[in-house]
Amino acid sequence: MPELPEVETVARGLAQVWDGRRFVSVETRRSGLRVPFPKDFAQRLTGRRVESVGRRAKYLVVRLDDGLVMLGHLGMSGRMTIGALRNAPPGPHDHVEWVTDAGISVTLTDPRRFGLFTLCEAGELAAHPLLAGIGPEPLDDSFDAKVLAQALKGKSGPIKTVLLDQRTVAGLGNIYVCESLFRARISPLRPAGSLTKAETGRLVPLIKAVLTEAVAAGGSTLKDHARPDGELGYFQHSFQVYGREGEACPDCPGAPQCGGISRITQAGRSTFYCAKRQV
Repeated sequence: MPELPEVETVARGLAQVWDGRRFVSVETRRSGLRVPFPKDFAQRLTGRRVESVGRRAKYLVVRLDDGLVMLGHLGMSGRMTIGALRNAPPGPHDHVEWVTDAGISVTLTDPRRFGLFTLCEAGELAAHPLLAGIGPEPLDDSFDAKVLAQALKGKSGPIKTVLLDQRTVAGLGNIYVCESLFRARISPLRPAGSLTKAETGRLVPLIKAVLTEAVAAGGSTLKDHARPDGELGYFQHSFQVYGREGEACPDCPGAPQCGGISRITQAGRSTFYCAKRQV
């Protein structure tokens, strides 16, 4: 599932061809994905001008000139691909196509159909069921050690699991939590509420650093993610622990002595860490 850097990469790519442009054609080729498309979805978008393309947590947020917002999630396998108007028939998994007044086509391809696109009024966005209760954006200046400490206060669950909860911090997923905890030298097994002021003060800037580096790299392409221009992300080449079970820890001198990178399962997800470095 795309995490914050992948969704941010998609939003920035779409903004380049959608901001200020008008949808002259919108076509849906099935009744819905994970959930049905809203009634008259294509008709309500056709003729509308895009005011901005952004992101909230792991969701695309497209604001339109009539106060409508298109909210999207790419699920496990969704891709948004920019191209010229097609001459060939759409593929079997090409489910939605938006065409702008500049003659640019964007196609949603989603083989597993776990994504979704819906509509809401701008004034209802914060309270929308998909977004209500989501925590702070980790790249915002307002997200600091004090905010994180308050969110972790009294929580006995493992810090890895608590950080994956979107009510704690928006947009974080398995990859970037593993990488952030490794850089901060914090064990994923630690009770969240046990982190000290110094540890939260160390963790927050490292979360920001990992996410910033990943966005600059276009996200991580492990299987399905690609930028809207078709290019793959390459932050996976910078992973220090994620997916590296059994490899030497990159930060332990004489790495064989520490046993290398370990993998455990937490809340049904694989966690990668160095048991010696992270305490």
